[in-house]
Amino acid sequence: MTSHSDAVVLIGPMGAGKTSVGRRVAKALGRPFYDTDIAVKREHGPIEDLFTTHGEEHFRALERAAVREGLAQGGIVSLGGGAVLDASTRADLADHRVALLTVEPRVVIARVKDSKRPLLQGENAGSRWNEIYQARKPVYDELADATFDTSSGPLQGVVDAVVAWVLSTDPSQEDNA
Repeated sequence: MTSHSDAVVLIGPMGAGKTSVGRRVAKALGRPFYDTDIAVKREHGPIEDLFTTHGEEHFRALERAAVREGLAQGGIVSLGGGAVLDASTRADLADHRVALLTVEPRVVIARVKDSKRPLLQGENAGSRWNEIYQARKPVYDELADATFDTSSGPLQGVVDAVVAWVLSTDPSQEDNA
């Protein structure tokens, strides 16, 4: 690769608000927005159907392709909660700024309780969410350049904080100094 795209990547657990925050951050910065889950759904159908019909491994391969496409496009890129489990994706993120969105378990339950998310099907989605989050947390923490919690306050406050962080870490601003 000759140059790095200017992608800012949002990672974090299911229900943390990566899509909502990402859309608003992209709009505020005048940059394109790319969501890997939306891209997979658009090209291959509902994620829950992909899990049922083809299994998680097949979904993860489609997700990996969507991550590559999003990073190449640049702008604001929101990754599905499990995308960081892929070693190639983790390596690719080293070239980009990564923001971790977190959410308190007590808050996320209301956000995901009626979800069709395949990994949260069955009884006690809250416990399942917490198990998945705890398993992935070390990876999220390792990859993150900054962390923003979406548990309380207006979403716009999180958006404003992420925008300020992106602007303060923009490598193109250094060239203009």
